[in-house]
Amino acid sequence: MKKNLYVLAAMAAMALAGVEALAQRTYLHCGQLIDGVKNQPQTEMTVVIEGNQVVGVQKGYSSPAAGAKVIDLKNKTVLPGFMDMHVHFESETKPNAIAEAISLNKGTVAFRSANYAERTLLAGFTTVRDLGGSGVNVQLRDAINQGLVKGPRMLVVRKGISATGGHMDPTNGYRADFQGDPGPAEGVANGPDECRKAVRYQYKNGADLIKIASTGGVLSVAKDGSAPQFSEEELRAIVETARDLGLKVAVHAHGAEGMKRAVRAGVTSVEHGTLMDEETMALMKKHGTWYVPTLTAGKSVADSAKIKGYYPALVTPKALAIGPQLQGTFAKAYKKGVKIAFGTDAGVFMHGKNAKEFEYMVEAGMSPLEAIKAATVSAAELIGMSDKLGTVEKGKFADLVAVTGNPLQDIKVLQQVSFVMKDGVVYKQ
Repeated sequence: MKKNLYVLAAMAAMALAGVEALAQRTYLHCGQLIDGVKNQPQTEMTVVIEGNQVVGVQKGYSSPAAGAKVIDLKNKTVLPGFMDMHVHFESETKPNAIAEAISLNKGTVAFRSANYAERTLLAGFTTVRDLGGSGVNVQLRDAINQGLVKGPRMLVVRKGISATGGHMDPTNGYRADFQGDPGPAEGVANGPDECRKAVRYQYKNGADLIKIASTGGVLSVAKDGSAPQFSEEELRAIVETARDLGLKVAVHAHGAEGMKRAVRAGVTSVEHGTLMDEETMALMKKHGTWYVPTLTAGKSVADSAKIKGYYPALVTPKALAIGPQLQGTFAKAYKKGVKIAFGTDAGVFMHGKNAKEFEYMVEAGMSPLEAIKAATVSAAELIGMSDKLGTVEKGKFADLVAVTGNPLQDIKVLQQVSFVMKDGVVYKQ
């Protein structure tokens, strides 16, 4: 049902882009094509687009039908649109960000988030999971689907769920008389019953998936960044309720014990996973749990923490301790065979720089092709949309990007995307 809603939303966006675009065929003449299916680039290929779908992939530079449009990408490498499984469009890193968040109204947040979304799309990321905000992210998703603003296809958490004082308690760091006692409507839940209510509240208000914090975090104004913050009983209540509603669950986790509880409870993906141990990796393999490593975030927060006053005093030591460990954990999980999907935590660093993650994944030992597949084939599998996304094949959405050079020889070229098509509409050329 959820996938059908995305198909309808995409069709609606195309209609707003113009009836002519739906009827016209477009031929992409590709010098090289990395389609996500074959393990080697194919040379001199044509991808035929009609409406928002790929209707053909042909060897050679096919002659266009009458009235068709031709886009010359003969000096480019064409790939499926990239997918980032962990972004936050409502914010972007800056000094004193917590104080600013308190003062901003939702209108300002919305205008900024639209800018961040467009920046991300133009960097080649045609689908994202937005893993938590205030609810503005839901409206942003809907505005993109309606063709009102430019941005990637979005699957949205809305608000993440944590325990009182946990990583995503929105009143962390407030003075005592401002804190109040936020509950399930604010994404704060204690005990199985409140956890169920929190999931249902997010579902009611437009969430596509659920995110929880089973451990502390780095950037929250709280002392501990790794200790578990939900019991396994609470985690099971969240996962079972989400599953009943057709929603997957992503878990923010740094410490091993919080990860193990979440994996045993049945979460779909572990985000960050900094202090993951071998027992956790074995559990994730057993349960088929995905790992979304966010390497760029780890490096970025560690660098920012070295700037005096950039983060609050409680945050700085956590950023310095946890951030540098992510890449090493990723390398171990990759070698152990844990399933990995591309995700960056953009917002913790500047939006539009998402492709830096490819470089860090390859540095840690992943092959360039596997890194590309993590952001295409694997990401599509994680969100349950392999039938429409992740490869360049007949019947898939027409999400394509192009770069100069061969990313299998130099992964850094993916940081300079020169062509972006989403749903058959060209946004960058």
